[in-house]
Amino acid sequence: MKWHAQGKRILTVMVTGLVSWTVALSLGQCEVAGALAQTAEQERMAVHLATLLRSGRAVISNNQALINDETKGDKGLTGEKVVALAKENYKKATNRELDKVDRSTVEGKLTQAMLESMKEVMDKAQPLINKKGVEYKGFLPAVFAKQVGDAFRKKADGVADIKLTAPKDYVRNRANAPDAWEDLAIESQFKSNGWAKGKAYTEMKEHKGKPAFRLIIPEYYVASCLECHGEPKGAEDPHGGGKKEGGKLDELGGAISVAIYIK
Repeated sequence: MKWHAQGKRILTVMVTGLVSWTVALSLGQCEVAGALAQTAEQERMAVHLATLLRSGRAVISNNQALINDETKGDKGLTGEKVVALAKENYKKATNRELDKVDRSTVEGKLTQAMLESMKEVMDKAQPLINKKGVEYKGFLPAVFAKQVGDAFRKKADGVADIKLTAPKDYVRNRANAPDAWEDLAIESQFKSNGWAKGKAYTEMKEHKGKPAFRLIIPEYYVASCLECHGEPKGAEDPHGGGKKEGGKLDELGGAISVAIYIK
């Protein structure tokens, strides 16, 4: 009887230990699944913000001739107009209606912050772009993107950040120079032979002293870029933006870097 009693105790301990181990394993699996889901959501939001910035920048790129028309005053490129066109570009790129994004969510609030930033930048630029008698206004797509990123950073209030950058040799505005992480991604990932064109690079990495999910998307020169950024290298940019970089069609020319902060 003593043996049976001891056996029962041993069995009880074994079963209890097995249950505890199983519960711990299940909790561990849940934590991993939760972390993966969180990372996937952060990546989705980061891509969303980068696509939205691109959509707005494309409006400025497509209207450079109009902006620099010295014979015309009011160009009609109001903040509301640019936001509307940016939404159209975003829908073409994603087949998604921005107006249907729930504004009460983090994504919705960041979307609104980006759109408001675009409107503010364009509202402030009206006297410049509508000035008659001046051909080159200096209101380039990269300038627009930089200003929108700065405005967005303030509105996002420590939740997210976005920045236009480029390989060090191709940066005109030093404020857009890549940080150490961005530079490493550009040089060791995007420029490597095996890197798929357009593929983003992501990593959990500190940004400005805070833990963050970071994403950087490479951008390549298309034909319309080469008028200002193509060959011959060192020649004057016809729009007055600086010296030509000597870029070639489909060459890596820039990147959009996004950080989603982790609390």
